[in-house]
Amino acid sequence: MAQNLTSAMGRISIDDLRKIEIFVDLPSEQLNWLAEHFQEMHFQPGEIMGREGEPIDNLTVILEGEIRIQRGSGADEMIIRGVAGQVTGLLPYSRLTHYAGTARAVLYTRVAYLHRSLFPEMLQRMPLLGQRLVSIMADRIRETTRIETQRDKLVALGKLSAGLAHELNNPAAAAQRATASLRETLETVRDASIRLARHAIPTEQREMITRFEREAGHALDASADPLAQSDREERITTWLEAHHVPDTWKIAPAIADAGVEIPKLESLAGHVGDEVLSDAIVRIASLLTIAKLIDEIEISTRRITYLVQAVKEYSYMDQAAMKEVDLHQGLENTLTILGYKLKGGIKLVREYDETLPRICAFGGELNQIWTNLMANAIEAMHGKGELRVRTARELDRVLVEIGDNGPGIQPDVLPHIFEPFFTTKGVGEGTGLGLDTACRIIRSHHGEIRVSSRSGDTRFQVFLPLTQPKSTAIGAREEGDDAENLFTPGPDTKPIP
Repeated sequence: MAQNLTSAMGRISIDDLRKIEIFVDLPSEQLNWLAEHFQEMHFQPGEIMGREGEPIDNLTVILEGEIRIQRGSGADEMIIRGVAGQVTGLLPYSRLTHYAGTARAVLYTRVAYLHRSLFPEMLQRMPLLGQRLVSIMADRIRETTRIETQRDKLVALGKLSAGLAHELNNPAAAAQRATASLRETLETVRDASIRLARHAIPTEQREMITRFEREAGHALDASADPLAQSDREERITTWLEAHHVPDTWKIAPAIADAGVEIPKLESLAGHVGDEVLSDAIVRIASLLTIAKLIDEIEISTRRITYLVQAVKEYSYMDQAAMKEVDLHQGLENTLTILGYKLKGGIKLVREYDETLPRICAFGGELNQIWTNLMANAIEAMHGKGELRVRTARELDRVLVEIGDNGPGIQPDVLPHIFEPFFTTKGVGEGTGLGLDTACRIIRSHHGEIRVSSRSGDTRFQVFLPLTQPKSTAIGAREEGDDAENLFTPGPDTKPIP
């Protein structure tokens, strides 16, 4: 499009320029120069002004109408509107070389273009305008970064939510199944108790049945290898069938799980007699099953509670932003949140320095760093490999190292991994802000990040001070958000020019 621009363009007037805020108070001679060098172009509704990926060579002033810039599609889509009076396109000092999205006219639209070859002369003639254009560029970078960061957080939240849903579903489903079985077993034990009450048995026999139930219940947690358990269940089944006890297929496993052997059953039969034995066995087995189901429900709900607590600690809900945090607890909570990613073949290796003190930090933000680094490592290994998490003390700083034995980062890619919007993933798979966000968080904590990578050994090292400077505050942190990325090469990296 850039090559054919002049054939369809006309001149603009000084009056057009005076309607634009950044030009309104410029001297007449400067406005005359701009009017001579700006070129006007008209677009009909729906007409494309520039396609994503095409070279961009012009500063653009929207004189009339409205444009819509669409970047990506689907989950990666971002839409920006431009209206009359706005300055957009290529700006002086910008490193933009291609359209970041497809620009299309929404209404009938008039725009004015100034070619990049005229930027040096414009800046020399109009230093004040140059300052204003730089300010516009800074605002644009800040707004784009904010949108992309928010979207990156939403994508990460979606992934974490999917993993948590999976992690929570297993214990919840187990508790639900156990509850349904518990309701059925309660009916069985109620019926067995009614039948047992109809027998005119002396107090001694009733006490014998009760004692048997208690002793068997205490043995529920007795461990046994599967083969021995199967043999015991087979012996009990044979014994129950010989004594004409009904539903042996349901009763035998419960009694076998309790560690009951044939001599104990013989003793029970000898005390209560064959007439009472069947109802007593059914009641005993039902009570043992209930105890086991209660244990299953307790284990499941404990797992759910543990996951919820991990999420709360991970996000530092209901807590002050800056506080003393336990790095190991944060790492463990992050590993819990990412647990679903570790089950496909990831071996986890922890090397923690247990003498590390607590540090003053924004705990939720640190966990965002660990999440980015761990998730990247897991994805780099394609779900198969070794994830290493190490902590150590380095003089007045603490070190957290996240490593993996994946294929490594290509040498030509390594210098760019901390640049905002840089990503090697496909469209819709990443925004390129994960490591940039990590850098900004580390910078706000007066820390440092290093990376080294070769095939089979990639390491990200995060250094954080033991104590934060007294000037650390939320305002001070936000002030530096648009500074350059803090990147220190590791021993196997080349410095970024």
